[in-house]
Amino acid sequence: MLTRDFLLKADCKTAFGAIEESLLWTCEQRAASLAATLACRPDHSPVWIFGYGSLMWNPVFESDEVAEGTLTGWHRAFCLRLTAGRGTASQPGRMLALKEGGETTGLAFRLPEEKLHEELELLWKREMVTGCYLPTWCELALADGRRVTAMAFVMDPRHPLYESDSCPKTIAPLIAQASGPLGTNAQYLYSLEQELNKRGLYDDCLTDLVQRVRELQQCHNDMVG
Repeated sequence: MLTRDFLLKADCKTAFGAIEESLLWTCEQRAASLAATLACRPDHSPVWIFGYGSLMWNPVFESDEVAEGTLTGWHRAFCLRLTAGRGTASQPGRMLALKEGGETTGLAFRLPEEKLHEELELLWKREMVTGCYLPTWCELALADGRRVTAMAFVMDPRHPLYESDSCPKTIAPLIAQASGPLGTNAQYLYSLEQELNKRGLYDDCLTDLVQRVRELQQCHNDMVG
C-alpha cells in the first residue's frame, strides 16, 4: 500500500520500480509544474483535488473536507501505459487517467490552506513521477449542490506512455497479468470497483473490464491449479 510515510521517503528513481531515465521527472521539474499550476489558481478560492482513482480510497494527503462530486467533460480511461508501480517495462499494465468527453463521479478533497504547499508537493511526487498528467482546474458539481473549482489530473495525450486504445478487449489481458512493487494491476481495478460500489457510484466503463479481468484470472488459476 502506498502510504504517506513511503511517499515522503521515496526516491522516485527507484521506489516505484525501474523507470526509463528519459521519462523520469526531476524534483525541479515537479516543483516548476506545481508552481505553474498554482499560478493559475482561480481567485485564491479553496484548493480542491478531484480523486477518480486511487485517491478515492487512499488519498495520503490531508484534507479538511471530502465530498462526492461530478466532473463534466471528462471520463475515466485506462489509457496510461504502466511500466512501474503496478507494472513493468517487460509486462506493462494500464493506469487510469481522464480523457475528454462524458463525465466522471468521484471524490473532492478540500486541502488545508495552512498546509497547502506541503500536501501538494506530496501529491505531485505521487502523480507526476513522469509528468504524464496535465493538472487542470475544472468546475466540479458537488453532491450537495455546491459548485467549486477543483484540480484534476487529466491525461497528457502527447506523453510517450499515452495509449489511445483503451477498450476492455485490448487492456483486460494487460491488467490481468501486470504487477510491480506496489502490487498487481488487477487489484487496483478491483479496489476502484469496490470503492465505487461502497459509495453507490457507477461507471459503465468498468463493468465489462472488471468481468473480463476476473475471467482471465480465473482461467489462469484453473490452468495452474
